[in-house]
Amino acid sequence: GYGSIQLAGRILGLLGVIQVAATSARSACSQTSPGLRRAPTLHRSLRLRPETRIVPKSGLLRGMKRLRAAAVDVESEPWELDAFSPSKINLFLRVVGKRPDGFHDLGSLFQAISLGDRLRISRLEEGAKDEFYCDMPGVPTDDSNLVLRAAKLFRDRTGIKSGVKMCLNKTVPAQGGLGGGSANAATTLWGLNKLFDFPATQEELINWSADLGSDITFFLSSGTAFCTGRGEILENVPHLPQKELFVIKPSKGLSTPLVFKNLNYSELSQEDPRSILRRFYTTTDSNCSDMYINDLEPPAFRLYPELKQIKDVLEEFKFEAVLMSGSGTSLFALGEPQSAPEEVFLAEMQKMKDDFGLKIHKARFVNRGPGLGDWYEPVTL
Repeated sequence: GYGSIQLAGRILGLLGVIQVAATSARSACSQTSPGLRRAPTLHRSLRLRPETRIVPKSGLLRGMKRLRAAAVDVESEPWELDAFSPSKINLFLRVVGKRPDGFHDLGSLFQAISLGDRLRISRLEEGAKDEFYCDMPGVPTDDSNLVLRAAKLFRDRTGIKSGVKMCLNKTVPAQGGLGGGSANAATTLWGLNKLFDFPATQEELINWSADLGSDITFFLSSGTAFCTGRGEILENVPHLPQKELFVIKPSKGLSTPLVFKNLNYSELSQEDPRSILRRFYTTTDSNCSDMYINDLEPPAFRLYPELKQIKDVLEEFKFEAVLMSGSGTSLFALGEPQSAPEEVFLAEMQKMKDDFGLKIHKARFVNRGPGLGDWYEPVTL
């Protein structure tokens, strides 16, 4: 064999994730392509995939040098398309009821925000296998990844045969209710459509995206949309006034199915989603925090009581609104703190960082233009 579990632990501590392929990578960016997959995290499972092995100690230094060289090559390589992939918040989320298919009917106002990832794409020759690299440990790089699934869907629907090479730099946290993976898939569909000279219409991209997941459709909107059904039925609504916000994400996540499984239907708001939507465009009352409703907060707080504690602290700073996004565990605080300067707020969040593994991001609303070639732009705050 290649050593004990203790050796594996030391190697993972040095490299984070060991990736050794049965065949050499086609290029630096194919480092984590389907032929070169990331080894599973050993503290969760000691089983190794058939194509993955732990390198012997004598090969550790060579492996480190190869990975460092690959990272440099990924960043220095020219790319045909370099796109921003945003995230989203739910300004309100009503669970209307459970459907016969087991999903839930929702009514929600989605807003794209400037907390986002970076996706770069280049075309390969016809018939070439897709190559995919991601810099965030734990993100799957096999065919289960939404980016690769979106690329396959795009080819299936357009008849294009070319492979693509893609590099994803992740910032949006997983299991945060921010739609990061869905945005990556939507960005892939839009990016490939642009690279191949727009073989699909906007309506076709929206219709195709529903086959991949509920939230993907939203990111193909203008960036502000009222979504119903499972979230895939899209209604563009006027852009909202520009606002800044803080996104607060504890290290612990919750799975969406688990949150829905713990719904207590007697706790659901009874307010009509369209009535709430109208209030976002008609109210002039500065004290309008009751518009910000998320029916998934009670089950999420039962599963993760500390999340409610974090929200309670945020509310002490008198933001315009504090709400959980999606199924959690991200919270957002809209506007600026009114009860203390921003520096005091950030200092308080820093005190809680060790207890909850908090990450705090400052962001603002973003939207895209109406043209097929228009997309979201990164924002520096």
